[in-house]
Amino acid sequence: MTTPLSRRAFTATALGGLGAALSVPAVAQAKGPAGDSRLEELLAGMTLEQKIGQLFVAVGYGSRADQPHASNTSTTGVDTIAEIVRTHHVGGLILFAWSENLEDVEQVATLANDAQDAALEAGGIPLVISADEERGVVTRLPAPATALPGQMALGATGSHSHARKAGEIVGVEMRAAGLHQAFSPVADVNVEAQNPVIGVRSLGADPQAVARLAAAQITGMQGADCSSAAKHFPGHGDTATDSHIGLPVIDHTREEIEALDLPPFVAAIEEGVDAIMTAHIVVPALDDSGVPATLSRPILTGLLREELGYDGVVVTDSLAMEGVRTLFGDDRVPVEAILAGADQMLMPPDLVVAIGGVRDAVAAGEITEERLDESVRRILAQKLRRGLFDGVHVDPAAAASAIGTERSVATAQRIADDAITLIADDADAVPLAPGTSVLVTGSGTAAKLEVLSGALSELGLPATALVGATPEQAAASAQDVDAVLVLTSASGFRTPASQVALVRALVETGRPVVHAALRNPYDVVHVGEVAASLATYGNADASLRGLAKVLAGEVKAKGVLPVPIPESDGTGEAYPLGHGLR
Repeated sequence: MTTPLSRRAFTATALGGLGAALSVPAVAQAKGPAGDSRLEELLAGMTLEQKIGQLFVAVGYGSRADQPHASNTSTTGVDTIAEIVRTHHVGGLILFAWSENLEDVEQVATLANDAQDAALEAGGIPLVISADEERGVVTRLPAPATALPGQMALGATGSHSHARKAGEIVGVEMRAAGLHQAFSPVADVNVEAQNPVIGVRSLGADPQAVARLAAAQITGMQGADCSSAAKHFPGHGDTATDSHIGLPVIDHTREEIEALDLPPFVAAIEEGVDAIMTAHIVVPALDDSGVPATLSRPILTGLLREELGYDGVVVTDSLAMEGVRTLFGDDRVPVEAILAGADQMLMPPDLVVAIGGVRDAVAAGEITEERLDESVRRILAQKLRRGLFDGVHVDPAAAASAIGTERSVATAQRIADDAITLIADDADAVPLAPGTSVLVTGSGTAAKLEVLSGALSELGLPATALVGATPEQAAASAQDVDAVLVLTSASGFRTPASQVALVRALVETGRPVVHAALRNPYDVVHVGEVAASLATYGNADASLRGLAKVLAGEVKAKGVLPVPIPESDGTGEAYPLGHGLR
């Protein structure tokens, strides 16, 4: 689904940028040691099973490498993470809290070390251990990992320096914990307000700004020797369908794709990004066959490899997502992805079935060993480039001391301060007068509301947190204060009705009501007439403290909208891209 807001307003200004880029010789991915004699020696010493295994990034369940888990048995045919690595020779692992991998930093580092031991014992090829470490709403490493504001907050600052430093913090913290690849940054240009899966995970709606900031994140991350993976190619920003549960169709023309979707990926390639992740989306202007980009040879080979000149690792998005499973069985999906031009298959729902499908395709000559070697070379080159053959073990006892450092936390706070955006202030309510008593209520856990109320109180605005109140209870409590700060948090375009009802009940009390959107910035057009409305783009503690600073006049609101905000019915434009009351 695409509304006029989704792209038309941007096309005229964006056209030409990428068109010019495509008219010059493509910038090839920096290959580092690719073609190096060491790489060829490694490749020559690998069995066919080892080569096939390198093409897969698996999920393993458990907090220890030797911990049996029923989900390992059902999805990989073996009981432990160590057995997954030894038996299937996978090229990488991806860690999640839901797969019980991420309890604390020392545990993560120990798990990583033990998984690497299994890989080295089984064939001498180290793993790339990865996570979806975007920060913001998608944060994987456990505390004390730096609670960085997310992508859209970076977009609101417009700061190349902030983006580079954020990438560096992620890279340093990943490597300290024994991880080597962040599936980040999100390089999607989010021009659809009703996008249910990207939203604040995107840097914004301006393709050139997204390109500049994504490239800066890659510079910072890979400067810390952590591989970056720009996602989701060729662009997941203009859809109202979630590819986790369906197959979105992007109806952009080729001209619009070049103007809107591709600039961040071109910038990532020029920056030497180690990997690019594919999207499970249908793009008829690039491939009218109806297959998702992940399985499309015209998109992965024709566009990404040949036109854009990319020679790094192409990794699929999760093969457990419904968007890639609608046309083929789980044994065929990885085969189709390889034939399309992908190198690594992420999270197949059944690793045994997936590997068996590729093995059968190789045996039948459908996938040649030459094609197999192309992908394995790229994967080995990435591992060599990041020094994984020179040592992959970390000190678990020391890992936590390198994560969440005072310097990193201070950087996160500066980013958060600069991101706060004052969208509306018709009553000239911001900043609040010194000594104003404030009721803090609305969306958020008790811990989050206490962080915010505590920060306000420290800055001279005595505040009380009210958690989980009904509209009637909140309205009664509002009688005891000078002003109300009410928080909303919508994961999509529409603010939940219960949150809107709370805001409106508070407005009816006659007390000045300041509203803050803690996730997507679109809530302002749904909550009704308030004294002022701000956006934080996330609920990290740093963002809550930044909000308190702006309300207290400690800092000025510097952020600007990195996306336009449509009217409440989803059409038109209530607040334009770049808007912000400074």
